[in-house]
Amino acid sequence: MATKADIRRVVKEAKKAMTPAERQEASRRIVANLLSRRDLAEAKTVLLYAALPDEPDTAALIDHFAALGRQVLLPTVVGDDLWLRTYTSPQESAIGAFGILEPTGPRFTDFAAIDWVLVPGVAFSPAGQRLGRGRGYYDRLLSHPDFGGVKKVGCAFRYQLFPTLPTEPHDILMDDVVTD
Repeated sequence: MATKADIRRVVKEAKKAMTPAERQEASRRIVANLLSRRDLAEAKTVLLYAALPDEPDTAALIDHFAALGRQVLLPTVVGDDLWLRTYTSPQESAIGAFGILEPTGPRFTDFAAIDWVLVPGVAFSPAGQRLGRGRGYYDRLLSHPDFGGVKKVGCAFRYQLFPTLPTEPHDILMDDVVTD
């Protein structure tokens, strides 16, 4: 089996080979696939993410659910942890630690109220294994007991899917993975 470093290297090269137009079109297809999901359509409180430049673009998804009046949560990086905050608009957000949009409102801690979570990653397997960037932000956040029954869905470009991934006991499995 390939090591985590090997997989990260392969994905990094594939990301470099993807043109901005290809990334935009693949992101559009991912958002369309997500919007066709009944479990997401029925969710009242969703935890999404604002994408890094090399990740599937989630801006349209964030805007869609905010326009519907759903509670949209986005993570903010605070030290070694992710804190959740409610997204209301770009005007009530600021550029955060990794150059991505982060809401500036109060911290959201009612994890039991979250219905659905979209999780980025470097790679995923069909069995729900996830390889992150190596800092453990999402594994620490999603290990909270209140996330136990919450639907967790990985989001990736199709080249980020691998038959299996190396895992460790603390790695949180996804319930499903959506690609383009």
